Amino acid sequence: MEKTAWLCVTMALAAASIGCATAAGFDLQAHRGSRGLAPENTLVSFAKGLSIGVTTLEMDAAITKDDVVVVSHDPAFNPSITRGPDGAWLTERGPLIKDLTFAETQRYDVGRIKPDSNYAKTFGYQAPVDGTRIPKLSEVFDLVKRSGNTKVQFDIETKVFPLAPGDTLAPEPFARRLIAEIRKAGMAERTMIQSFDWRTLQVVRKEAPEIRTVYLTIQRPSLDNICSGTGAAKPDIAPADCPESAWTAGFQLKEHGSVPKMVKAAGGHIWSPYFGDLTEAKRREAKELGLLVVPWTVNDPAQIAKVLDLDVDGIISDRPDRVREEMKKRGMPLPPPTPVSP
Repeated sequence: MEKTAWLCVTMALAAASIGCATAAGFDLQAHRGSRGLAPENTLVSFAKGLSIGVTTLEMDAAITKDDVVVVSHDPAFNPSITRGPDGAWLTERGPLIKDLTFAETQRYDVGRIKPDSNYAKTFGYQAPVDGTRIPKLSEVFDLVKRSGNTKVQFDIETKVFPLAPGDTLAPEPFARRLIAEIRKAGMAERTMIQSFDWRTLQVVRKEAPEIRTVYLTIQRPSLDNICSGTGAAKPDIAPADCPESAWTAGFQLKEHGSVPKMVKAAGGHIWSPYFGDLTEAKRREAKELGLLVVPWTVNDPAQIAKVLDLDVDGIISDRPDRVREEMKKRGMPLPPPTPVSP
């Protein structure tokens, strides 16, 4: 089936119009570099994703005290996956990355999941690699260059939190520093910047239109970035009942009527919803608006099959190997593996 591919690149420069490449394709994204199989957001996990064969390496960005862009999901070291300089497991949330120099971050080992944690129960297949450190974003780019893979994309999330502004740099300097690092590596046209905090995406759209923006959404009791960020009882909350959200850069559900319409109004071309929020009706609406739909994070084989049945444009998964298995069953083209040592 012909699809508008994940290679769609926004080329809006000054007064220029937006253009997209069209090709047959499906965006298989390795979430945090294949978190289900290797320590997340590390060179080990990105090497694993490349060896499996994916179209995109998904990751998260943080910025250190000395202005180094690193790859980390959490703004502070997570005790479920971190051992401190003394080799012992952290017993509580660790220091904020923004308060540490890059050299100081390298004292923490993130190569193994803490035994008996909920994290360990969820990712029991993950193979530990003791001595693993969080990498610089530049090191991830270098790894890919070393692999010889000239096509794999990067989907980088800005971990900025409107309800916890002290945890990171503010949206504008955070986005600008990330843009600079991507451009320095010559990877702008191979990169997407995604976020639940759409304020960073507005900065990218204005200052780096050659970099695609991806609008992340979730509407769950634990987190809801569409309705105030406090959680909603269900993803189909009526627009009139949705409080204003601090996450969506001023674009509100009550004004636009649906999440896909919010994404479109915000200038989006790629919508990445939590897979449990996605329905056939919402997928169809998004398509009618010209949006690409790439849900996250789909790991269970039955759920993978169900999401593929929705005719989405891609899947973000901790287990890209399982997604490949289902794609193979359906006769879908598979991205070639490019094995490389971390």
